[in-house]
Amino acid sequence: MGFGLISVYGNNLKLVSLGILKLVKTDDHPLKLKHIFEKTIALIDEFKPDELAIEAPYFGKNVQSMLKLGRAQGVAMAAALSRSIPIFEYSPRKIKQSITGKGNASKEQVAAMLLHMLSMEETPKHLDATDGLAVAVCHYFQKGKTGTEKKFTGWKSYLSANPDRVG
Repeated sequence: MGFGLISVYGNNLKLVSLGILKLVKTDDHPLKLKHIFEKTIALIDEFKPDELAIEAPYFGKNVQSMLKLGRAQGVAMAAALSRSIPIFEYSPRKIKQSITGKGNASKEQVAAMLLHMLSMEETPKHLDATDGLAVAVCHYFQKGKTGTEKKFTGWKSYLSANPDRVG
């Protein structure tokens, strides 16, 4: 399970942290959910985010996998709610479209664009981490969290407002 935290100053995005939550190797699903809850609470308590953005559940071919994913997302949401943090959801397609301009972009394409946008030196080892970061950046574009509350609809409008990030 990936996560990404950004800070916003005016029109500038800054990477705060990203990574993955390593889940315990067990068949005990409730224990995994407990671990997700505790790790999410720890991240919230450490970084004190204003909002939580999460990838909305999507329909997959494997119903059991979809059910487990939905439970994991629900536990992360419960952690945020326990700290009175508002939650926002975005579809996988919306996230990819906000970052790359294409709703069917690959994980690698999303990671490459985030690398450029946030001036990261190298791609993280786990693409789940950049997936989490992509949700945060998508939320920024959709919510328009700037000093003037200007709403960005994606990377193109962000780059046009931040010409120093082009190239």
